Amino acid sequence: MKFKIVSFLILLGLRAAVNADTLAIDPAHSTVGFKIRHLFANVTGRFTAVSGTLNVDADHPENASVDASIGINSIDTANAMRDNDLRGSNFFDADEYPAMTFKSTKVALTGTNQADMTGDLTLHGVTKPVTLHVTFLGKGPGMRGVSRRGGRRRGR
Repeated sequence: MKFKIVSFLILLGLRAAVNADTLAIDPAHSTVGFKIRHLFANVTGRFTAVSGTLNVDADHPENASVDASIGINSIDTANAMRDNDLRGSNFFDADEYPAMTFKSTKVALTGTNQADMTGDLTLHGVTKPVTLHVTFLGKGPGMRGVSRRGGRRRGR
């Protein structure tokens, strides 16, 4: 890849799925965004296709786990020509690598409603460990009484 990500934001809306401990990532309430340096400015963008699950153990939050997939073709930087270039073989090569994935491997509590979630991020066929500093934003019934939880990445 020919650019360095300056910052990466993940904001997940989660809805109850199979049971109270397994939640599906809700793409309508989730954001996977980024900011990159390009020449003399920063460019922001996002990926609109995100899916996956979060497993929660309310009594032992350190046992939580996330398995997420982000569709590369869903990149949106508000510039169609740039987006097509980013999808192409010079950058993400979406035909060869249609998704990036994150699978957590460890959660370390760092404070009230805060944790460091370490996991394997696979992008462009390469897997590297990353740590996301996350904050739990709350839980409760959403529209129509469906259980919801929210969290976000802390930092830049």
